[in-house]
Amino acid sequence: MSSNAGRPRRGRPDGRGGGDGPERGLDADADTAAGPDADPESVARTIALNRLSVAPQTRAQLDAAMARKGVPEEVRDGVLDRFADVGLVDDAAYAKAWVESRHSGRGLARRALGYELRKRGVEPAVAHDAVQSVDPEQEAATARALVDARLPSTRRLDPVARTRRLTGLLARKGYPPGLAFRVVREALESDGVDGMDLPDDFLAD
Repeated sequence: MSSNAGRPRRGRPDGRGGGDGPERGLDADADTAAGPDADPESVARTIALNRLSVAPQTRAQLDAAMARKGVPEEVRDGVLDRFADVGLVDDAAYAKAWVESRHSGRGLARRALGYELRKRGVEPAVAHDAVQSVDPEQEAATARALVDARLPSTRRLDPVARTRRLTGLLARKGYPPGLAFRVVREALESDGVDGMDLPDDFLAD
């Protein structure tokens, strides 16, 4: 008999696979606190603390989780205000860390970073300030690194197809067409492609 028999199955740290993910586990914790006589403020605190113990959250994400459990708006606001006062909820810090992680780890451009932050409920002005930490030169350098990594796999294609394949890669990560085309053209020319064989203008598929 396996020595693992009877042991509980554990999920991955990112919550994928191996049984209940973090979202279901957090809901179960909230359900435990949310009995018929449960204090709404206690429910709100339980939801927020459980979610923050798994990963940073924006104020809007926590508010939405509380609302799904029926916590009244005035209670949600009060709990979130107190969490903000003690630094447990800080959308500016969240946005800054998110930008650093997603730009360096996934190569996302400023436009895509701002869009993702707004989807998570970060105020547009706060998202804008966080995105500005990526300056244009850094953004261009990241675009060049993405293209350089993909360049060898495109050598079997003709120059126009290579241009479209590489600019498409950058477009999906939020880079503006002008920057994408310039970076790709420079990379292809450095790879021995005659500039005369490349399209004059960027045209999205």
